[in-house]
Parts: sequence; structure tokens; C-alpha cells
Amino acid sequence: MSFLGSRQRIKFRKPQPKKPAGGKTVAEIVRELKEVNAAPSNYREQSLKIHGLICAKCGREFDFKNRNLLTVHHKDGNHRNNPSDGSNWENLCIYCHDDEHSRELLGDYLKGKGRGRLNY
Repeated sequence: MSFLGSRQRIKFRKPQPKKPAGGKTVAEIVRELKEVNAAPSNYREQSLKIHGLICAKCGREFDFKNRNLLTVHHKDGNHRNNPSDGSNWENLCIYCHDDEHSRELLGDYLKGKGRGRLNY
């Protein structure tokens, strides 16, 4: 028995965007989520304008040429908490920012909350 001569064409339909219960298409929901998540990305420039080009910890001053060495630290640790008044931000140089986060890790480790700590 030979099946070579009996080829049939199977037609595939292009899937239509489904509308969730809210009545919006998936594409509309994705667009809205991108718009919401894109807004906070400007917080670095806002923080630099509010707090100036100076490290809040060591006091080092920066200018336009080396401002890339200045970072924004979220005081509460939540990078999504970006109030427009800048109350959750402090500008730290990259060295002080690393020091700040390493102190948090060391403190968590010493309290027994550290990741990878073996509890005997």
C-alpha cells in the first residue's frame, strides 16, 4: 500500500486575538502594561535634578562628564517605588552604592536570613 499519492492539504487558520473577560485584546493589554512600566524609567533624571550631582554618602561631586558614575539608590529597596518628590531616592556614587548593598547582604547573613546559608 502506498500513501505517496494521497497527500491532502491541511489548511491552518490564522489565530484571532482573543478578548479576555475585560473586553480588551491581548495586544491592548500588553500595550497598556508597557506604558505603565515605561513611566518610572525616567526616575534617574528626576533624582539627579532634585538631589543634584553629588553622592549622598561620601559627598563626591560629579559633573556632566562623569555623571554616569552616579546612581540612584532606593531607600526602601523597592525599585518600583518612585514617588515624584524623590523621597525614596538618594544619589550614590557606584562605590557607595555597592557598599550599601553589600552591608545589607552582610547584615542579612549575620541575622541568618542570608541566601545559601547552611543551617546546622
